[in-house]
Amino acid sequence: MQTAHPHGGHEGTAPQGDWPAGYPAGYPVAESDRLTRFVTRMHARTPRWVVPLAAVGCVAAGIGYTLLSDPTRSAPDALPTCLLKLTTGLDCPGCGGTRALWYVLHADLPAAARHHFLFVFALPFLAYLFVAWAGRQAFGWRLPELRIGPKLVGGFLAAWLAFSVVRNLPWPPFTALYV
Repeated sequence: MQTAHPHGGHEGTAPQGDWPAGYPAGYPVAESDRLTRFVTRMHARTPRWVVPLAAVGCVAAGIGYTLLSDPTRSAPDALPTCLLKLTTGLDCPGCGGTRALWYVLHADLPAAARHHFLFVFALPFLAYLFVAWAGRQAFGWRLPELRIGPKLVGGFLAAWLAFSVVRNLPWPPFTALYV
């Protein structure tokens, strides 16, 4: 049997005045453990520029890997390799992306587009979205937002799926899309 809580609700459930507005009443209150308290303290103490800096570090590591490995000269079965391409011989939706990035970094956009056109098309948008997010997080910048709705994302994913299918068709002119 549940007993009434002095602030409203029942014992073991969220009191009305202890939670932000909109929190559903009657849900059990989770007891805070040591890990949760530690993460909460670290979050409160961490400067707001740390997460964008970590993301820049991840992007830099990917770019560094691409520049050091030179994917344009490696063997098709060199590690790491695409498991789908290795097992089926088909180009996956991302096949050619690393080579396209290598060519973009060397300012050869036609060669980059030859390896993965949709990656090259999406790269400026992704870069702007990242700069706008990182600038807002780290410095409080308010850059103009790109309004990307679900229909646009769905259309891009449908185009990517169509590109992935068409590039694997065994007839000309589709064979020109093999990478």
